[in-house]
Amino acid sequence: MYKKLKTISFIVAIFMFIITIYCAFDSTDTNARENVNNEYSDTVYADVKGAVNSPGVYELDKGARVIDMIKAAGDLRDDADTSIINLSKEVKDGMYIIIYTKEEIKAFKDKIIPSKKIIKEIENKIICPDTDNDACITSNDKVDLNEGLVNINEASEEELTSLSGIGSNKAKKIIEYRGTNPFEKIEDIKNVEGIGDSLYEKIKDSITTE
Repeated sequence: MYKKLKTISFIVAIFMFIITIYCAFDSTDTNARENVNNEYSDTVYADVKGAVNSPGVYELDKGARVIDMIKAAGDLRDDADTSIINLSKEVKDGMYIIIYTKEEIKAFKDKIIPSKKIIKEIENKIICPDTDNDACITSNDKVDLNEGLVNINEASEEELTSLSGIGSNKAKKIIEYRGTNPFEKIEDIKNVEGIGDSLYEKIKDSITTE
């Protein structure tokens, strides 16, 4: 009787060992399948916050850029400032994108540059209020900041709207005007409808014509 119980116990132990090994391999196989599925997924997700019209988590095709995620989030608000955002950066799955307002950028620059000097280059650090913001320009992006100034002869609508007081409508007017009348000096921007002396005073230290 004792030998029979011992045999049964041994068989049960072997059976339990086999089940444990099977479960372990099945779990590993499941994780492997999940990893493969993630690796070969055709889409990416990103959390877009801040000065966009519809903040939230959005899904786009692989290869999408930060600017595409911004458009998916309802595009930029009028008070958005993308001067330190790399709009052309490829979106990686799980990215965290924050779009700042003009006031936030001004406050940040005033804090890190008390002398009001223009940022001339990125010195191996993120020029960004939030180190968790995956969309900020970094030294690895090799982006020419043109000494921190917005070239009003070449800037895109998004870049123009980074200027204080310049919304989407004024940016479009600037682009339309320079199509036939390239700006020779920064004062020429006052020739654009809706840009007077007071607005010019706000932006003159942030723009260039070359």
